[in-house]
Amino acid sequence: QRSPSCETVLCAPGNAPIASSGNATCISDLEVYDGAAVISFCRKMGVGLVVVGPEAPLVAGLTNELLKAGIPTFGPSAEAAALEGSKNFMKHLCDKYDIPTAKYKTFIDPSAANEYIQEQGAPIVIKADGLAAGKGVTVAMTLEEANEAVDQCWSRVILVLQVVVSLLRNFYKEKKHPFLHWLMEKMQFHYNPAQDHKRVGDGDTGPNTGGMGAYSPAPIITKELQSIVIHSIIIPTVKGMSAEGCKFVGVLYAGLMIEKKSGMPKLIEYNVRFGDPECQVLMVRLESDLVQVLLSACRGELSGLSLNWSPGSAMVVVMASNGYPGSYEKGTVIENLQEAELAAPGIKIFHAGTLLTLKENLLQLGGVFLGLLPREMILKWHVIELIKLLRS
Repeated sequence: QRSPSCETVLCAPGNAPIASSGNATCISDLEVYDGAAVISFCRKMGVGLVVVGPEAPLVAGLTNELLKAGIPTFGPSAEAAALEGSKNFMKHLCDKYDIPTAKYKTFIDPSAANEYIQEQGAPIVIKADGLAAGKGVTVAMTLEEANEAVDQCWSRVILVLQVVVSLLRNFYKEKKHPFLHWLMEKMQFHYNPAQDHKRVGDGDTGPNTGGMGAYSPAPIITKELQSIVIHSIIIPTVKGMSAEGCKFVGVLYAGLMIEKKSGMPKLIEYNVRFGDPECQVLMVRLESDLVQVLLSACRGELSGLSLNWSPGSAMVVVMASNGYPGSYEKGTVIENLQEAELAAPGIKIFHAGTLLTLKENLLQLGGVFLGLLPREMILKWHVIELIKLLRS
């Protein structure tokens, strides 16, 4: 919306806070999984660039349909989105192109998976193949946790008609170090590091989630480590995808773990879109014209483009529903938002799973519903006091 070349921002489906902000027009009735409907809408409105945000429409092939219709679209094809859509595909790619990753084995039978767990012991990481909204991973510290995770994965697999469960050993520090890469076919890319924290509880405890917050830059990512990651993980991945006929244009987000003994990075997973909430801390630091950057990526012209990042830091803290990422109550009224904005005017409040009723009550519906991001450097206690106010 800040880009001089952007006349209007349309957001589908959007939400009430986005609509009331004046920064975008929300199209709540557009079915984003219906490629024909999206194409018709884009043609009617004269849309000059589509950015596909969530992973599900990417995996479903929305980018393929838009590009076929001649509409500039930022986001990987369905074939390339398999890097996130199928953990089994990603692990096979790592094997084939010598990309460092953890030991793993794939199963189509839960009893065989449980036998393997007994042989390997804990800790062990259990992953269900397919999309799971950031909640398909269990870092099991005991055999009982691992077996329970297999049961949960299998229930999810049956529901979505997928039949692969991937397991890998957890030999690494429990820190995740994602990179943001703007990639296109000719190996042109830019990066800036961010780090998120996945566990739901204070003190890095509890089950993994889609992300409870993030910060950028990530001090642990040194220039030496950046170089290793790019040459041992990112470049082989892009070359491998190209060799497989799945050219990648878009955001490639590498989730890394660092080995305790060697300090070397290994690939845990890929995201194929702007991370959430990592996108928030990265975009608030981006000083370049975002529209021109995305269009350049679509055209394969990133080589002459440099990205400018603010020298400061950014962080976001997520508020989640009680019980998340498991079952949680829905429909709780969110109060004190105006008071919170007055109490901490330097904070931007992002809305996710919220709904504005006809009576102007703002309800919590999603497991993650608010993200609190300082617009400028503020004291830590501002964030703490703000969270206390909203919790009340």
